[in-house]
Amino acid sequence: MQSEARKGMQKTFRRLEAETPSLSEAAQTVSASLTRGTLEPLWLTCVLICIDLPVFAVATWFAQYVSVPTAAFNPVVAASLATVASAVFVASMVVTGGYRSGAVANLWSSLTRSSLCSLLPGIGLVALTPTASPAAAGLAIVTCLAAAVLPARYGVRVAVSWAIETGLIARRALIAGGGEAAAQLIRGLATQGNSDIRLVGIFDDRDEARSPIQVLGVPKLGGYDELMAFVRASEIQMVIIALPLSAEKRINWLLNEFRVLPVEVRLSAYSQDYSFAHSDLGRTQAGFRRSFGPDRQLAKRVFDLVFATIALALLWPIMGLAALAIRLESQGPVLFRQRRHGYNHREIDVLKFRSMYHHMADPGAVKNVTRDDPRVTRVGRFLRRSSIDELPQLLNVLRGELSLVGPRPHALNAKSSQHERYSQIVDGYSARHRLPPGITGWAQINGWRGEIDEAEKLKARFEHDLFYIENWSLWFDLKILFRTPFALFRSTGAY
Repeated sequence: MQSEARKGMQKTFRRLEAETPSLSEAAQTVSASLTRGTLEPLWLTCVLICIDLPVFAVATWFAQYVSVPTAAFNPVVAASLATVASAVFVASMVVTGGYRSGAVANLWSSLTRSSLCSLLPGIGLVALTPTASPAAAGLAIVTCLAAAVLPARYGVRVAVSWAIETGLIARRALIAGGGEAAAQLIRGLATQGNSDIRLVGIFDDRDEARSPIQVLGVPKLGGYDELMAFVRASEIQMVIIALPLSAEKRINWLLNEFRVLPVEVRLSAYSQDYSFAHSDLGRTQAGFRRSFGPDRQLAKRVFDLVFATIALALLWPIMGLAALAIRLESQGPVLFRQRRHGYNHREIDVLKFRSMYHHMADPGAVKNVTRDDPRVTRVGRFLRRSSIDELPQLLNVLRGELSLVGPRPHALNAKSSQHERYSQIVDGYSARHRLPPGITGWAQINGWRGEIDEAEKLKARFEHDLFYIENWSLWFDLKILFRTPFALFRSTGAY
């Protein structure tokens, strides 16, 4: 099954790479307004946790201060107990779904969950507070929590309701399929008072007789190929297939086509209340998750920031010496910039130490670097073999354009030594872009780096990249990161 899905992805990307569909003027206009992402529910949870932790901790500290006799009060112990109580409260809120946008926007639901989640830490504080009157301690804790937490809940509720109404917190969605099924989906979403789904447009290959150019105010922007291009050009979180269950073959075909996209794909026919909750994905028929969802984004971003900062702190002397050597050997800038494909096939500027003579630089990667290439300087040859020329990409990592670990980004027109485009050698080569590219990767530490003079080398690199995407984890990233220095001793193919 996995190999069949991979073949389907490669077939889809082969078609897209052969002729990239141009978006209509309407689709381009809409896409231009969606280049910035919305606030993901996970980011909202993080913000709310950052609010609740200090508020709850301060409230419980003052509760202890009020209820404990002056002679017995220890501010350090009180702070420690308040910190633990605050952590327990936040953990309870996370487990019970108290930070979901719908629960926060409903004031009664928010207050009820907050009250219930504060019971356990509140009882623990009463039991641990050194006072002769547990009733007084309980009263103080309830009073302080009510004075601090309840206003905070109301303020958060107002802010979150405004964010939902304005679309700041939203899952931008495209509809695949028009007609009555799309109309039913739109009506269903309209009945959800606090729905965070914002419909952007409809894409359907059928003619206007079966799929009108507008359904209940939502415009039709193109066909299914245009949907693929639209997702690549915009910040879209979800594709909803709006087709009746009787169109089983068509649904299966679309699921296979959309599997190459790094977005969540759902089926409206399997939705009970049109909320499209993440828990509904337990059934395979309901669709599939994003390949780089917000949980992965957060984990990978924190990982990158921490280790990139450590790497810069340790490697800046080497980077300084490399820059000095480049400057002394030949004229020209120390850094070299090249346009490459990044996450979701988008273009990014990648930094490297300049390893060629400035007048022979090849930013378009028209000609592959080969052994004893006269364009490469003596210093540049050493930098390339040792991969020191890649170190400036740590700045790309800090800017969020690259990850420390991921499929290596290649130039827009990357070609082999036989002047064949990579997409001509391997079907669906850009399927590697479902995760952010990295400075190092699973393919590189296994020896698949450097010149592509044989088709099998590129195919092996592609297979390693897909394996990494399908098996990603922080532990996998850590393993690759720590194996990278040892892999550099194998300089085969790196010129």
